[in-house]
Amino acid sequence: MRLFLQQRPEGREPPRYVQLMLQPDLLGGWTLVRESGQVGGRSTLKREQFLDRDAAFAALEKARDAQLKRGFQLMFVQGAEAPK
Repeated sequence: MRLFLQQRPEGREPPRYVQLMLQPDLLGGWTLVRESGQVGGRSTLKREQFLDRDAAFAALEKARDAQLKRGFQLMFVQGAEAPK
């Protein structure tokens, strides 16, 4: 699953973005990948490991909700189980 969120650009600065990806790992766990930065600029990548899908999905929803409160808008959702 993949979510792409973006803020409206302010002035001449490129917009900021956050991308959240939920991926299964080879050992049966799940990884939440958070990428953030400015479009066309540097970005940061953070990974968080979870033992089960439900915990990883809850962390994805929590991260999404936090970014929505900060003014980001959901631009793109990919995956069969899109969050509500």
